[in-house]
Amino acid sequence: MDPRRIDYTGEGLSEDELLETPYAQVRAWVDAAVRRSEEAADVVEPLAAAVATVDRQGRPNVRTVLLRFLDERGPGFVTALTSTKSRELTGNEHVAAGLTWAAMYRAVRFRGRAVQLGRDEVEGYWRSRPWGSRISAWASEQSQPVASRAELEAAYRARAAEFPDHGSPDDVPLPDFWGGFRIVCDDVELWAGRRDRLHDRIVWTRTGEGDLGDAGSWEVSRRQP
Repeated sequence: MDPRRIDYTGEGLSEDELLETPYAQVRAWVDAAVRRSEEAADVVEPLAAAVATVDRQGRPNVRTVLLRFLDERGPGFVTALTSTKSRELTGNEHVAAGLTWAAMYRAVRFRGRAVQLGRDEVEGYWRSRPWGSRISAWASEQSQPVASRAELEAAYRARAAEFPDHGSPDDVPLPDFWGGFRIVCDDVELWAGRRDRLHDRIVWTRTGEGDLGDAGSWEVSRRQP
């Protein structure tokens, strides 16, 4: 196999460019990626994040979710609480996640512990989901085996008949088995690609009890690429 060799022509990232807090910097990059997705075709899903967990045997597991929450408390995502990721996070709260925008030569990594989202936050997000997405949450026993696509679609039709679409956020109730997690970060790393693989890696490491918006709770350092 002849590997592709692409020289990264990003703008990089220097310490004097950093915003005051990890939250401010991550938010600025996420917002820039969202804008890029609206203007060009090279950033398809700017909120797609890889989330890594471990099972009871210590074996790693990774999957892609959509970042649905981002504030000073940390990034968050929704999922079935009966899913594999939820069961693994319940058994071991340590978690890592990453956002990658290859076309922008940028990535963000989060490491910390997962805490379950409050029911009010989940309810607020649930009501914003399209009707079909809410039906899918009811129809899918996430992470469980299914005999065929036809069986999955039959479950969807059954739930659609149970909760018909009348154009209201109240048409489909929030399932008890559905929720989400927020990552309370201990480390936040920003990666910016540069030519000749001499990339920039800037890391915030927790030194205090404050959140991502508390500048005094974080120490900035540079890592070699």
